[in-house]
Amino acid sequence: MENIFTANIKSILKKHFGKTADDIFEKSQLIQYINEKTRSANKGSKARSSFANLYSIYVIIEDYIAKGYDKKGDYSNYEGALFNKPFTKQS
Repeated sequence: MENIFTANIKSILKKHFGKTADDIFEKSQLIQYINEKTRSANKGSKARSSFANLYSIYVIIEDYIAKGYDKKGDYSNYEGALFNKPFTKQS
């Protein structure tokens, strides 16, 4: 589903992944979820769904990057974020 933010998401993917951007967009469940959750972002507050889930994803990814797993490339060794830190940050 295309929405106002779909072009932004695709632009970011193209910048980082070039020719494979469209394939990544189509096959990534996480990106599809983000695309779906942002469809009502430009509408009034009553039309918007909760963005807490998106912020939770952001906080977990931020923790993952802060611990260097984006460079190490071995996700299986990521011990995860402690629940209370991301939860406190999103509140």
